[in-house]
Amino acid sequence: MTPRALLLLIVFIESFATIQVERGIYFFSSERLGFSEPMNLALALAFGLLYVGGALVSHRLSARFGEKRVALAAVGGQLLAHALLALAPVPWAVLVGNTLVGLFNGLKWPVLESYVAAGHTPTTAARAVGRFNLAWASAVPLSLLAAGPAIDYAPSALFVLAGSLNVLTLLLLLPLPARCTHLPDEHPERPRDAVLRLYRGLLASSRWMLLCSYSMAFIVAPLVPAVFASLGVDVEWATGLSGLLDVMRVLAFAVLGAWAGWHRRRSPIVAATLALPLGFALILFGASVPLVLLGEVLFGLSMGMIYYAALYYAMVVKNAAVEAGGAHEGLIGGGFALGPLLGLLAAALARPTGSIALGLLVAVGPLYVLTALAAVRAMGGGARGGAGMNADERG
Repeated sequence: MTPRALLLLIVFIESFATIQVERGIYFFSSERLGFSEPMNLALALAFGLLYVGGALVSHRLSARFGEKRVALAAVGGQLLAHALLALAPVPWAVLVGNTLVGLFNGLKWPVLESYVAAGHTPTTAARAVGRFNLAWASAVPLSLLAAGPAIDYAPSALFVLAGSLNVLTLLLLLPLPARCTHLPDEHPERPRDAVLRLYRGLLASSRWMLLCSYSMAFIVAPLVPAVFASLGVDVEWATGLSGLLDVMRVLAFAVLGAWAGWHRRRSPIVAATLALPLGFALILFGASVPLVLLGEVLFGLSMGMIYYAALYYAMVVKNAAVEAGGAHEGLIGGGFALGPLLGLLAAALARPTGSIALGLLVAVGPLYVLTALAAVRAMGGGARGGAGMNADERG
């Protein structure tokens, strides 16, 4: 197996294992432990806070110990957390184990992203990031399809499956080099200053919306079990249906990986920014299963565009350093934490107003407006930075 294929296999396996708990645990806690929506939101908040911590220290630890050691430690830590959850699938262990999974996930993904993109020119980096995106994203709906039957089969099955996959990953990590090899800064295909200024503007723009999209996604994830339950869909089907969002994200990744015309353009990020809140509203307040699924389509396509842009521009600007992935995953972790926090605020506001929709509007509306305005402002700065490019530099 080639090193590239090995990396993509590792990414696929770890994404499958990650989603078993990262997304499946809310169905487990609702179905098996009777967690309420606020309890699920609190569970997600704890996960997100530790995820940010793991992502932010990943670069420093990789610089000191090497990427391979950090990856092994992160996956080994996940294995121990999954073992705790499998041995004691009870409320206190779910809180502790899930929080630890958040820490090790945040530590792991920036390292794997650096392995995938290191050594690539801006042109080949787009393809490398595309393959990475397809590898992790294609595992998500498959993992959600498996999560429902696992939850229905036995209390510990969800966590045993995730832990077993961690063992396989540890073995597959062994042939990787101790450290990533990056493209030299003086390489002729590294972008020139005018292009880098444009990329920095688009990077900042997509990162603002990355924070917003993952905040919204992690309001949706803890609440979607109740959405499907209210529409009469049982847990075995609901986990699979919730994965339509992820199928659409895979579709977005496939299109963006095959078509380079979106590079250096603002309009794709603008379109995703506009579609994001509509999809969010349809998922949570759609009056029928088809409307909820339409919301998943819009939301998944928007998330795919935003995520791809944020990671691609980060890897080009930062030359595939773990630091680039750390900042990227840190924003995702920020969304993991901020989303549930806003969800809890919305639930608190819903009691006096009598409307969860109004509560979510008051809680989430300002986040969307502020991040969208910041994204537009960053685009303007990037466009000014790129104004001096000649025709060759504009591609």
